[in-house]
Amino acid sequence: MSSLRDNKNGINGITRRGFLIGMTAVGVSFGFPRSALAAMDPATNKGSVLPDNGSVYEPSLWYTIDQAGKVKVNIIRSEMGQHVGTAIARILADELEAPWENVEIIHVDSANKWGLMVTGGSWSVSQSWPVYRQAGAAGRTALIEAAAKKWGVSPASCKARNGMVLSGKHKISYGDLVADGVSRQFTEAELKALTLKPNHELQLVGKQVTSLDIDNKTTGKAVFGIDAKMEGMVYASAIQPPTRYGSSVTSLDDSAAKAVKGYQQSIVLDDPSGTVPGWVMVIANSFMAAQKAAKLVKVSWQAGDAATVSEADIISHGRALLKDNAKGAILDTGTVETASVFAKTTDIIEHEYLTHTVLHAQMEPLNALVCQSEDGFWEIHSGCQWQSLTASVLAAALGVPEEKIIIRAYLLGGGFGRRLNGDYTVPAALASKALGGKPVKLVMTRPQDMLFDSPRSASVQQLKMAFDSAKHVVAMEHHATAGWPTEVMVPVFMPKGVNGVAFDPFSIAGADHWYSVGAQKVRAVSNDLANASFRPGWLRSVGPGWTGWAVESFMDEAAHHAGKDPLEFRLELLTAQGRNAGSGPIAVGGASRQAAVLQQAADMIGWGTQQAEGYGLGIASTFGQERDMPTWVACAVQVHVDKATGLVNVEKLYVVIDAGIIVDPNGAEAQCQGAALWGLSMALFEGTELVNGQFKDTNFDTYTPLRLSQTPEVKVDFIASKAAPSGLGEPAVTPVAPAIANAIYKATGARLRTLPMTPQDIKAAIANV
Repeated sequence: MSSLRDNKNGINGITRRGFLIGMTAVGVSFGFPRSALAAMDPATNKGSVLPDNGSVYEPSLWYTIDQAGKVKVNIIRSEMGQHVGTAIARILADELEAPWENVEIIHVDSANKWGLMVTGGSWSVSQSWPVYRQAGAAGRTALIEAAAKKWGVSPASCKARNGMVLSGKHKISYGDLVADGVSRQFTEAELKALTLKPNHELQLVGKQVTSLDIDNKTTGKAVFGIDAKMEGMVYASAIQPPTRYGSSVTSLDDSAAKAVKGYQQSIVLDDPSGTVPGWVMVIANSFMAAQKAAKLVKVSWQAGDAATVSEADIISHGRALLKDNAKGAILDTGTVETASVFAKTTDIIEHEYLTHTVLHAQMEPLNALVCQSEDGFWEIHSGCQWQSLTASVLAAALGVPEEKIIIRAYLLGGGFGRRLNGDYTVPAALASKALGGKPVKLVMTRPQDMLFDSPRSASVQQLKMAFDSAKHVVAMEHHATAGWPTEVMVPVFMPKGVNGVAFDPFSIAGADHWYSVGAQKVRAVSNDLANASFRPGWLRSVGPGWTGWAVESFMDEAAHHAGKDPLEFRLELLTAQGRNAGSGPIAVGGASRQAAVLQQAADMIGWGTQQAEGYGLGIASTFGQERDMPTWVACAVQVHVDKATGLVNVEKLYVVIDAGIIVDPNGAEAQCQGAALWGLSMALFEGTELVNGQFKDTNFDTYTPLRLSQTPEVKVDFIASKAAPSGLGEPAVTPVAPAIANAIYKATGARLRTLPMTPQDIKAAIANV
């Protein structure tokens, strides 16, 4: 990437207000939306070509159309391999009636006008669906009106097709209309009143198209955060303290590091935000010099309280928290009073389910390039999933107003929720501040990245179910505790339960399931020891990644307790009545749609067929992630268990999904395949432990995700639906682990209740059968 600055921190030909990184057919380009031009300072924009008035039409904030008919779609969602720009752009282009070959995408930088900028929760396409359809309809309407006025005909006699407006013998292109001048703007009320195309008339949505960024990704033109460069920048290597919080530097000796060519200095960070207390940044003129010097700098710390905390302490503390029924938030599940129901029956089952710490371990290690411009703005060059949150943290760390922070858009070499927490930008920013705003680039090594991870916390879940004399379910309780990332990083996102206590929705969603179980209580408890010992984070599938594990393992156990087939038992409870009937554009149909994916997955795997010795079939069904935006998912697996070694081979992994209208078929299938394999990886292979305030595993020699040779036959089927789109990036993770555990039980009679399910645990469980 060419330098954007000179050695005096001046901007070369591009201003802060106008800078955009756009992924186009020719690689990275810099675009200037018309709304930004008036604010640009011509004196600092020498060399830029400013379009004449009327040469670009901006029907809404989300895109522009130029005289050539090119449509440039503004994307606020981060690109990390999921082709999110292609999915969103086709929603707009379809409604606009723009030819796909005329569409480009621009991944914009952070600015208040974009509103909440976050890529997570599988929200991107679902939340963009109504917004970009309205925006496309606005442009189509305005262009039809302009053409009708030009011809002196009624707009009702005109129609838009493939970048043209037609009426009888009249025909004109969008580009020519823009050249003539189109100025129609729409109020929010007018946008909502626009008539959208019927879904059956959509030509791009649900069809195969060429991804708009595929050329860049396959030819090496794509620019990731780790690729960012500036003239005059220095490199930083981090020396991390023994605990995430509470550590302070007591001594530093860099005498040996001074022998390293290129070494400049070591900086003890002063962080008002509390993000990186006790950090030392080693500064050099190259990455290798910084890394080499860092190994020679001697640092001593006063460690924080977590120096004596390990994984067993987190779990033990969680159990103690759950014993106190006064703690935690009670979710609104309808009839939450369960005690009287349990008191009337003696047929009760109870089980506990655990999950251990899981790291993100994304392929592109954490990195950030930060500098200060002449006008006092702080520029952050890095891949980021949550610009709005990261900007506020940086503002606190740097002691400046949030308006002084601007985050440049780069591709992410894997996010999976790690880059929702933009903490990795803070040390680079503080080092830059210490150096007077000089550009500082931090690139973490794999061990540095993993030690600094913001992982999925260990969790403890205790489930309880009551049956009547006919073995019908009459009540259920689900008590869960874990470290809460939302509480730690953005507590304003926490709603309150029916008892007035706030809870982290991303740490309990999924426990409020769609089964009709009579009286139902779901209680969410924050594990304060986890929160204080490390920074819990959002990891792909968030709460349902562990609540689904417990619910679907427990449902299987409940079915066997009731003497029923696990498929039949679940289907009987998915009655789609009351609160489980579903409503709204996305959740319409409720539990009946979950029953449908479950039945289809069972049919695909051949549920009920006799299996050979050591083989078993397992099934599970979940939804992701929130009840008002459910994606219904079922997973059926075939496993073989070697009873002597405890090794499990998943031979078939079939997933069925109802996510409403599938906007991008290729992207949807790829995301669901990847999500399902991530679920398999966390079920059998991934997991670490906190040991005296540090994560035990720091590289892929001991932290061992799923390998290619361990990948089973994977099939993903989508159920056709007319419902509005829901999310697809994460839900397919959630049913895989319980499906595997349930299959292991069928194959061996051994029940596993802890993730990951290691060979040692499986052998021990088999021995106890």
